[in-house]
Amino acid sequence: MTKAQQAYEQWLQQPHLPESLRAELERIRGNDAEIEDRFGADLDFGTGGLRGVMGAGLNRMNVYTVRRATAGLALHLKERFGEDAAARGVAIGYDVRHNSATFAETVALTLAAYGIRAHLMPVVCPTPELSFAVRDLGCAAGVMVTASHNPPKYNGYKVYNEHGGQILEDDARDIKARMETIQDLFAVPHLSREEAEARGLLVMIPASLRAKYVEAVVREVRDPRLGDERSRLSIVYTPLHGTGNIPVREALRAAGYTNVHLVEAQVEPDGDFSTVKSPNPEEQEALSLGVKLAEEVGAHLVMGNDPDCDRVGIAVRDASGRMQLLSGNQVGALIVHYLCERHRDTGGFHLPPIVFKTIVTSDMGKHIAESYGVHVEETLTGFKYIGDRVTRHEADGTYRLLAGYEESYGYLVSPIVRDKDGVQGALVIAEMAAWHLAHGRTLVDVLRSLYEQYGWYGDKLVNVELEGHDGVERMKRALQDLRERPLEVPGLALVAVEDYLARERRFPGTDRVEPLTLPVSDVQKFIFEGGQWAAIRPSGTEPKMKMYFGVRAKSEAERDELLDKLVEALTARARME
Repeated sequence: MTKAQQAYEQWLQQPHLPESLRAELERIRGNDAEIEDRFGADLDFGTGGLRGVMGAGLNRMNVYTVRRATAGLALHLKERFGEDAAARGVAIGYDVRHNSATFAETVALTLAAYGIRAHLMPVVCPTPELSFAVRDLGCAAGVMVTASHNPPKYNGYKVYNEHGGQILEDDARDIKARMETIQDLFAVPHLSREEAEARGLLVMIPASLRAKYVEAVVREVRDPRLGDERSRLSIVYTPLHGTGNIPVREALRAAGYTNVHLVEAQVEPDGDFSTVKSPNPEEQEALSLGVKLAEEVGAHLVMGNDPDCDRVGIAVRDASGRMQLLSGNQVGALIVHYLCERHRDTGGFHLPPIVFKTIVTSDMGKHIAESYGVHVEETLTGFKYIGDRVTRHEADGTYRLLAGYEESYGYLVSPIVRDKDGVQGALVIAEMAAWHLAHGRTLVDVLRSLYEQYGWYGDKLVNVELEGHDGVERMKRALQDLRERPLEVPGLALVAVEDYLARERRFPGTDRVEPLTLPVSDVQKFIFEGGQWAAIRPSGTEPKMKMYFGVRAKSEAERDELLDKLVEALTARARME
């Protein structure tokens, strides 16, 4: 009997196993492949916490794997903060997904068993509201139960540090190591809700925190140069069945937006996300109902959040009256330009402003910020690194956040939270659109003028999946081959290769090597003459690679031609063709 089969039988023998999980296990009896998938490995814990399919098994999201992760977190906090961990406690939030409320309560009752006070959100909340709660309540950590924009069968568990940012590698490794000391998931201590409340170890976060968060967003994001112009902007908004519905609408209302139309079919929380193929604002289809409503009511702007409301996608009306979807890189560049102009006009910072972007985000926003004398800093992929740099610069008294953004539709414009914020993002986009509308411009007009001033930037994200039983091995070989034989693109000279696994920048044709200061990550970036670049990284343990491309050209046609060249060359190498 394999270890997976032994674990499977152990689960079936548990007297208190919920009947739904027991029935699930009975249905797979004799299915060795399914048993191996569920019990052959633990659900991995990393800087993103846990994320996986819900169901019975060690490699699934369920109350037992959630308890184990929470026990690891509790032991980590006790080691780091001592007795202070119990008093400061942990803030816990959850989204609209199936089982999210149950998993959040499981986190709370497990923490309580370790003597750590749990501050539990009373209702579903956006991920950035959880980050705000950690900071506002002075907690030692936070946990958000969410799987972001993944399909309905998924759920997840994200851990936040005392600053309200997602944990980084050192904390994740320590929590994982402590989890691995727990062999029996069914022996993890947990209290009943009644006992936890009676002992003061489970307290509900007051509903007033939501109002405090929204008020802070409006105070920080609202443009002092705008007045009644906001009422002219017609907005269509959809929360895509998620947590953004109330806080985003409240923020828009408090800021002065009165002409807001809701996609009613997508307002109510729905863990099945019934009206979309994917609740991901990066996908064109996700905003289709919003665009349809915009056509009916003549709206200038469509905005949609993902289920945990940490990202926002938009469509805007151009001069011809057609609704046009904008990418995360385009919106990020527009926000940087708008905030640089606003900072120039109004000031207000006691420290020099700074803009953050990731190494796979378009350079357009960087170019714009630097033209205004604003410092720009790059981080690895993942908003956790931007949040960490915001915290470090705040502690050093060196810079104050003007904007942080990444290509996947995540934006942050105020340090009241330390993660991407879909409420802030929605409001700053509305403010930006209203400001330009008041001056007779659409966002498409502004984007085109920026292209003409700074160059025709273009970007693309391509996923390459290597199917078959040897897919992971072929992926590893392709990445190693790129390290040994750097990417070549016809007509473009390669000027530098950045290998974040080796933490070095090499210059082909020379012996020159420069160190990279960012943390270790399995990312390779190839930089060509003229600032064109391509980057590639593996996607976890799946046989899939993510490829990012960025170009800058003199015309729209040249931009598209350069992108096609880069995509064709790297795709062929990734597939080892």
